[in-house]
Amino acid sequence: MSSKAYFNSLAGIFIILFLICVSGCSKNRKEASSSTDTTTTTPEKFVKTDVMFWLTKSDSTIRFKRQNVALNFASSGTVTNSIVLDSTQTYQTIDGFGFALTGGSAYLINRLPATDRNNILHELFASDSTFIGISYLRISIGSSDLNSSVFSYDNIDANLTDTALKNFDMSPDTYDLIPLLQSIVAINPNIKILGSPWSAPTWMKTNKSSVGGSLKPEYYKVYANYFVKYLQAMKANGITLDAITVQNEPEYGGNNPSMVMSAAEEADFVKNNLGPAFRAANLATKILIFDHNCDHPDYPITVLSDADARQYIDGSAFHLYGGDISALSTVHNAYPDKNVYFTEEWVGGSSSNNFAPDLKWHVKNLIIGAPLNWSKNVIEWNLASDPHYQPHTQGGCSTCLGALTIGTSISRNVSYYIIAHAAKFVKSGSVRIGSSVVAGLPNVAYKTPEGRKVLIVLNEGSSTQSFNIKSGDKYVTSSLDGGSVATYVW
Repeated sequence: MSSKAYFNSLAGIFIILFLICVSGCSKNRKEASSSTDTTTTTPEKFVKTDVMFWLTKSDSTIRFKRQNVALNFASSGTVTNSIVLDSTQTYQTIDGFGFALTGGSAYLINRLPATDRNNILHELFASDSTFIGISYLRISIGSSDLNSSVFSYDNIDANLTDTALKNFDMSPDTYDLIPLLQSIVAINPNIKILGSPWSAPTWMKTNKSSVGGSLKPEYYKVYANYFVKYLQAMKANGITLDAITVQNEPEYGGNNPSMVMSAAEEADFVKNNLGPAFRAANLATKILIFDHNCDHPDYPITVLSDADARQYIDGSAFHLYGGDISALSTVHNAYPDKNVYFTEEWVGGSSSNNFAPDLKWHVKNLIIGAPLNWSKNVIEWNLASDPHYQPHTQGGCSTCLGALTIGTSISRNVSYYIIAHAAKFVKSGSVRIGSSVVAGLPNVAYKTPEGRKVLIVLNEGSSTQSFNIKSGDKYVTSSLDGGSVATYVW
């Protein structure tokens, strides 16, 4: 073979290989664009529709993906069941939906490569329609049990005292939490942040331990000043807290860290120390009480029954490890001028696939149930963990599954999608509006500040259900498989 023929043959082979590569790469891009992951960057061309429709299926084959279907309003419905929206019925204004940004979450996100970190922060917090747009965060004041170690901001020997708070030091949070919050605030300057303490410094406590014990009355004023110094230090770092709770889970002293505080003690602390300290320092940060389970609505009602304490309190915060979500309405009805908030619920890690039951329970009780019972927000616990549910303190939660699992890659877990169904669309300032009760289809509806309507629906049954959505005098018909969740926007 001549050299010319040889090179022509090689050129032909290279051309064939190039065409094969292009075809394969095109196929891979097409397959990637059909992914149910919200981070897909290839735009999809959607059919013309009056109502946009995002879906998560209980078998997890579709996870918070916009459906390419035409849902157009008509003058009548096509099935018997109708969810009727009534925008003349208005209820509470919404603050937002999001997660607990624990110290451990901040640690894991900060260890990501810079590009990955930037991408995940924008995916979580940017208000652009491409992303899920978290609008509310809960952080710990001092460490929670999902930090790698226990600390306060006045870490001295438990047998010493520091009533002037000369040793007050925010440095434990300057490595990960504060820098990450600054990045988040840069992406979403309007994000609301709630701070909750798991424990006072050990030297202020009856048992001088990070686990359990109570705040000594002689340190009430000092501890109130501790809160003030914390809020002022965060403000100096460009981070403004919308609210604080007085004590995380005040009826449970078995976590590390933790602290017990009775309703009478909380009322005393708020009216004689914390409230006056906030007022003297001109702090606008809201004070929330309780921050514990729905099985004891008598606790916040007891605190609110003290008029001297009540003047300083914006509202009550709840978890749902016990009781029923209707407890929020019990407290709201007792003091309708005070707000209610939902501030924590975990998803437990498991070797089995609990996607379907977790999706159903959390959407029914929290995303739908909490706002129907007057909550201004919903916060899931927690934002991120590693594949082994780390980091956590010794004695802290060892099976708390994050919305994200961060290891050699980032995976999105069930609470990511639970929150996404509300956070992406129901921004701060949205107002809950009336929506009718339909058997087997729990739902909640909103009107956004831009005038859009948002309807979140769960099919809590096992079989497919079809239903109409009636808005004004127009109808649109949709259907959901058993256990699936949908958000409709128009």
